[in-house]
Amino acid sequence: MSDSIRDRVSALMKDAMREQQKTRLSTLRLISAAFKDREIQNRGTGKDDSLTEAGMQEILSKMIKQRRESAETYEKGGRPELAAAETAEIEIIEEFLPRQLSVAEIEAAVSGVVKELDASGLKDMGRVMSVLKERHAGQMDFSKAGAVVKNLLG
Repeated sequence: MSDSIRDRVSALMKDAMREQQKTRLSTLRLISAAFKDREIQNRGTGKDDSLTEAGMQEILSKMIKQRRESAETYEKGGRPELAAAETAEIEIIEEFLPRQLSVAEIEAAVSGVVKELDASGLKDMGRVMSVLKERHAGQMDFSKAGAVVKNLLG
């Protein structure tokens, strides 16, 4: 089995320290801290505190979404240097996620699940989205998928 996301982050952090890559190192530290935060949060609720690969991918996806929103805000606010910094962090975080599906691939996956579940209206949107999340965690932008599902079922 290949190394876990956590192992890869740790190894790359050491490389970034050696090579004095400040942006890369700080982003990798943020990723590591986010994993530790989630484990501490899980410990407090009595859940198993170890993170699965899917759990780590979910955290990374949220980090990317936050940075995209920030970059957009910075662009609108006339701060392109801050937007560029957010974009650089996104590129580093994306290294740990599976290849993202294109819009055409998302549409194909959505229509396949809609047919498979025999979904017929917006009332079925939740079922369709849960199957998509199960099958394509870390590979799909679910806000785009949600819009496609709405169009098909609406």
